[in-house]
Amino acid sequence: MNLLIVSTSTVHGKSYLSYLKAECIDFFAAAPKILFIPFARPGGMSHHDYTSKAKEVFESWGFEMRGAHEFEDAEEGCRWADGFFTGGGNTFVLANTLQESGYFEAIDAAVRDGKPYMGTSAGCNMTGLSIGTTNDMPIVYPPSFDAWGWVPFNINPHYLDPIEGSTHMGETRETRIKEFHQFNSQPVYGLREGSWIRVHGDTMVLKGEHSARLFQQGHRAKEIKLI
Repeated sequence: MNLLIVSTSTVHGKSYLSYLKAECIDFFAAAPKILFIPFARPGGMSHHDYTSKAKEVFESWGFEMRGAHEFEDAEEGCRWADGFFTGGGNTFVLANTLQESGYFEAIDAAVRDGKPYMGTSAGCNMTGLSIGTTNDMPIVYPPSFDAWGWVPFNINPHYLDPIEGSTHMGETRETRIKEFHQFNSQPVYGLREGSWIRVHGDTMVLKGEHSARLFQQGHRAKEIKLI
């Protein structure tokens, strides 16, 4: 299995995906045709416009890209693709559309068969066991909160540490994840912006600028530099 699990597509001060250029080119080296999954629809963006945004970048790197919505059905789209990229947005909208369109099962089969998959933000949430640790509002209700389960944990992308001296009285990310662990047992990785997990077979490597925050039910959270 080949995965690129990315906290965010854009880091402060840089253009869309630019900080990941070298990693993406290496990751998709054997996958010249990439299927973009635009279903998370950030800000209500149309599937066409979201695909165009990703396509402009990937084509400048020498790849061919088409949107999942451009095909007659999920089987056709996955047959065409050598690899997949799912962009960010709302994870509940993404999960709902994947399940309704048939792409949930089709992509799962293709990736388990070896085709590479990259997901940012909402797209990275789908690689874990469930979407229960997303930061998004449940603006739609998918048939299931199950994700693909390609890795044995959940992810909290865009993970934010508490700000020392802040007077904010709302819950921190750590508090929310502890609440999750009152009812769910799987580990959760808080993946900070600018970092990503690369998976090849049974090997997982944390890459990028930051360590990750590991939360396990019944244990103190801890910093992780290697996964």
